[in-house]
Amino acid sequence: MLARYAAPGGYRDVLRIGLPLVASLGSVTVMHFTDRVFLAHHSLDALAASMPAGIAAFLFTCFFIGLVSYVNVFVAQYTGAGRHEEVGPALWQGIWLALFAWAALIGLSFIGPWLFGLADHPPEVRALEETYFAILMWGGGVFALESCLASFFTGRGLTRTVMVVNFCGMSLNVPLNACLIFGLGPFPEMGIAGAGLATVLSWGAIGAVYVALIFRAANERQWRVRSGFALKPKLMANLLRYGTPGGVQFFLDLFAITFFSLMLGRVGAVELAASNLALALNQLAFLPMIGISIAVSTMVGQAIGAGRPDEGAYATDSATHLALIWMGGMAALYVLVPGPLLSLFGEPGADPATAALARNMLLFVAFYSLVDAVAIVSFGALKGAGDVFYVMTVIAVAAVCVMILPGLLAVEVLGLGAYTLWGILAVYVLVLGTVFRRRWTSGRWREFKVI
Repeated sequence: MLARYAAPGGYRDVLRIGLPLVASLGSVTVMHFTDRVFLAHHSLDALAASMPAGIAAFLFTCFFIGLVSYVNVFVAQYTGAGRHEEVGPALWQGIWLALFAWAALIGLSFIGPWLFGLADHPPEVRALEETYFAILMWGGGVFALESCLASFFTGRGLTRTVMVVNFCGMSLNVPLNACLIFGLGPFPEMGIAGAGLATVLSWGAIGAVYVALIFRAANERQWRVRSGFALKPKLMANLLRYGTPGGVQFFLDLFAITFFSLMLGRVGAVELAASNLALALNQLAFLPMIGISIAVSTMVGQAIGAGRPDEGAYATDSATHLALIWMGGMAALYVLVPGPLLSLFGEPGADPATAALARNMLLFVAFYSLVDAVAIVSFGALKGAGDVFYVMTVIAVAAVCVMILPGLLAVEVLGLGAYTLWGILAVYVLVLGTVFRRRWTSGRWREFKVI
């Protein structure tokens, strides 16, 4: 343990790059979590609407986020190879794609009534879902642009900057949420619309800070962040070649979770509310692990760019150990002290029927948490190596064959309940974790290089 801590690619290096990202995504977790907590205290309908509408909006946004955030791998491999002058042009290709994404997401914002009509949720919940969805979609392009700009720092391993910027966004989002949801001070009471507006304004603030930090004269001299603005067909084609599978797999994975949430709504309102509580608590464990995944992606990318893939393999093993420790600890909390965690949500968490269901659902979360840790780290490592087509194919097959078709059969044909759906979700996670880990240990990723 001590030898691995200090070794190149060991625990210290993973924590040096990963901890700021964990803290950064922890701040994002706080933003989402406080959204849910504030909405839970505002109304049960708002809480019930926030999860499916939020997931649906992120579902459409995530393809573009997966696409433009693949700039991180290009930056990492260019940095590892010492080709610093290529970093700015790679960043700009992502920026152009993010601006296109903004226009596309605004167009998609108008499908909310049709989408939530399919879910057949209660009318009062459906109206709130449509409002929240529309606001998040209009601001989704800002989120995509912010994700692209962050790659300039994460790809070079400068993750503390990302942490500080996201903390600034959280510092704005939390009080703004309270003011706009409840109508504090001079602000009107907007309920779930206020939660969506606060989120979009926070994304905009984060993006503005990134712009100020990146496009400075000092960065232009080394990284060509200003002069590299031109559209470069070959580089754009390469980004699309590797980034598109990343966006597709991100979309398919979130589509499976969105389907899960919509099916729960068809089972019943109490089941949906209880599942929303369990999923919100699951985010406390899951989102910080995305920080470790990005760190691994960066370290593997830099190692491949430098021609030292063994360092990437060592770093991935180190990250896996750390992820298992974190997720194991969170799983223990879900099993041993679910009551205090659920009490954070106020009335919904205190409702006997909702809380009893949520406690049982947290047992499912605890069951798959360790495999989820392995899946997240292995996915980040494969992405950093450029093995994105395999990842996309696995998620596509698993989403359809393990999640969607069994879910439809369980709810629409057999009339089974929420526990069956949670069992299907657990199997989905187990399949992804097992397959991704086997792919990584096979060593096929050593054959890839994106630059």
